[in-house]
Amino acid sequence: MTAKVTPRSEDYSRWYTDVIQMAELADYAPVKGCMVIRPYGYALWENIKEGLDRRFKATGHVNAYFPLFIPLSFIQKEAEHVAGFSPELAIVTIGGGKELEEPLVVRPTSETIIGYMYSRWIRSYRDLPLLINQWANVVRWEMRTRLFLRTTEFLWQEGHTAHATAEEAQEETLRMLNVYTEFAVEDAAIPVIPGRKSESEKFAGAVTSYTIEAMMGDFRALQSGTSHFLGQNFARAFDIKFLDENNELQYAWTTSWGLSTRMVGGIVMVHGDDQGLVLPPRLAPIQVVIVPIWMEDTQRSRVLEKVFQVEGMLRDQVRVKVDAREEYSPGWKFNEWEMRGVPLRIEIGPKDVEREQVTLARRDLPGREGKRTVPMSTLTGEVTETMRAIQANLYQRALEFRQAHTYDPADYHEFKEAVQNGFAFSWWCGSAECEAQIKEDTKATIRCIPLEQEAGRGRCIYCGREAQERAIFGRAY
Repeated sequence: MTAKVTPRSEDYSRWYTDVIQMAELADYAPVKGCMVIRPYGYALWENIKEGLDRRFKATGHVNAYFPLFIPLSFIQKEAEHVAGFSPELAIVTIGGGKELEEPLVVRPTSETIIGYMYSRWIRSYRDLPLLINQWANVVRWEMRTRLFLRTTEFLWQEGHTAHATAEEAQEETLRMLNVYTEFAVEDAAIPVIPGRKSESEKFAGAVTSYTIEAMMGDFRALQSGTSHFLGQNFARAFDIKFLDENNELQYAWTTSWGLSTRMVGGIVMVHGDDQGLVLPPRLAPIQVVIVPIWMEDTQRSRVLEKVFQVEGMLRDQVRVKVDAREEYSPGWKFNEWEMRGVPLRIEIGPKDVEREQVTLARRDLPGREGKRTVPMSTLTGEVTETMRAIQANLYQRALEFRQAHTYDPADYHEFKEAVQNGFAFSWWCGSAECEAQIKEDTKATIRCIPLEQEAGRGRCIYCGREAQERAIFGRAY
């Protein structure tokens, strides 16, 4: 812990990597582009999983598991899908020391293998809707990688559903987008913009793609979760048919949706500071750390007795840890748990024991501003309320940051400045040519066309033609 984090203002990219490694979230694997998720990072991912899985099951979805290997011919069945994923595929050609009759793709996503299985399981309208999610790993051969944000192998969930009508499938697509939005706001304390992807940015093989977009601490966008209305594209490719109520054969309508370990990177970049991680209480692996303080050995037993008493009071209420290591000083421990982003620290020294009190130190507030003493008699209520306050403050702070760096440029000159310093919320005529030229000029893309649109019309920020919708433009990870 003697090494210091690179300041964000000096080198944001280096700061991000420093925090990931020094907080022991992840490390680089021997295979280029892969990462090892360390126990603390995996505990954070497990809490993300729990928050999502609970919501999935509440909306009627069940979990299953599908194979890692997919026949290459499956990927080739949906033309747009294969075109979109071909550059990222890892393909196995030898197994058991022999050349395979058909190459196998290491799954980049599972629409094809699940589509094949759905074609075997779905026979009647009574089999619908079919609502399945899987927690899995996927492989996409990335050229430029960054821990959690873009790695060759990553963890995620992918939901795949089949429906009797287009209306039901579209409703499912938006329902899951809303689930992602709720999770991001309530659990990750990240304000997100739900919206529709442009044609050029949509998922390969989808009719319509939806996304939640968040602003990171360096003003860039992060696509944090996606939900896709696949229409009948994969149903036709894999012959997913059912007999409807009139005994007529129909193709099913399908959806897919996913959120990955990229969310861990988003939490780091939205909330972190120059001291390290700042974790929202609902997701933090350790919500409260208790640090005992004594100067003389005669004080040790009395302080530790009180420390473990406090731990017992809080154990059923929060994820709590006692740091009673004697080989490290209290100051060293403070720095370590600040680096790891623990939302609340409780300090207990000899005077606290005498006065029947403890000192609370909030991670989200600097120095003395975040410290206060509270009596033991009200501790459990104070901790509960402080957790709520930290969660709310992190969200509000991130929201205000995004609002302060979202611009409404008057012309293209102002637009080009805006996307270097945040988001531009601008009218767009819908032309792919305008979109491509903006990307070439500025490296900014349409992050989404927000679902919430103001009434009226405007002029396209690039060409000046009439426009009916506004889009969020920004540079992205």
